[in-house]
Amino acid sequence: MLSKFFLFRLFEVGITFLKKSNFRNFSLLFAVGLSLTLAISACSPNTTETASPSSTSNAANSNTVIRIGYQKAATVLYALKAKGELEKALKASGASVTWTEFPAGPPMLEALNAGSIDFGYTGEAPPIFAQAAGTPFVYVAYDPWTPKAEAIIVHKDSPIKNVADLKGKKVAFAKGSNTNYLVVKALEKAGLKYTDIKPTFLPPADARVAFEGRNVDAWAIWDPFLAAAEKATGARTLTDATGLAPNLGYYLAAKSFVDKNPEGLKTVLDGVNKVSDWAKNNPTEVAQLLSPVLGIDAAVLETAEKRRDYGVLPLTEEVISKQQEIADTFYQIKLIPKEIKVKEVVWQENK
Repeated sequence: MLSKFFLFRLFEVGITFLKKSNFRNFSLLFAVGLSLTLAISACSPNTTETASPSSTSNAANSNTVIRIGYQKAATVLYALKAKGELEKALKASGASVTWTEFPAGPPMLEALNAGSIDFGYTGEAPPIFAQAAGTPFVYVAYDPWTPKAEAIIVHKDSPIKNVADLKGKKVAFAKGSNTNYLVVKALEKAGLKYTDIKPTFLPPADARVAFEGRNVDAWAIWDPFLAAAEKATGARTLTDATGLAPNLGYYLAAKSFVDKNPEGLKTVLDGVNKVSDWAKNNPTEVAQLLSPVLGIDAAVLETAEKRRDYGVLPLTEEVISKQQEIADTFYQIKLIPKEIKVKEVVWQENK
């Protein structure tokens, strides 16, 4: 079996080649990323797939098995899996469900592109990149996160007092993430350009190490990692996303799944909606459910839960417009190679 080191070197060679070609073939870049993700998944115990007892007997019939991708930090889908309510709802129609865990939104969208899953949930950024790469998916609903659930933070004793003071400073965030957009909009409001800072692209775990080690001056991050950093370091908020970024979450489905099994999709959304209602009214129980799997103190998670909102809502023109603004921004700062129209991949039946 190929080692992870070899796979990452292969990926780096591919990326170098594509950069020299000025990204003229973005689809090839996406394919390289997909190949790496799938290959590493085959070598790693960290990406797991589990099937409920009811799904095992029907697994041979792909038309009756709904494959859901989830992240442990994505409250609603993790709770839906833990409670087992969807399995009960699908059993009546002879259908079943399998669950595949992903570390983040981008590899989940890559799996959706490869036809490995039918349904998932991510933040704002991954579907923009997926649409730019030609992934056949649709937005089917959104989850209204609140703007206070993400922020740009600095050390409690930092001389940086406002966003304008970030000029020339190192700011950590995940490239192409919702906080990448927050940084751009916060800088614009402060009269700065994206090029006025020194972006340091890091995933949450690595960014926290860099932040606590004072290797970066600021960190743009979302809950529950935001709440954890505040509790552990006393970090000070320069700005949250209020008035700057919507910070929504999106439920996405493979186009083929929506076309072939609209009733199955509606059953999934109904299950998601019921668990969403439960989570909205029980932040303490949600925190206790997530704490052991995330390794974050339940009190910290409860703080994060109380900063967000819940709901499984059909996309409105306003929501589509906000997502389009993010896509346009990513195009302007050259994170995606072409302009896209978000409304072209919105599920019309759920309007």
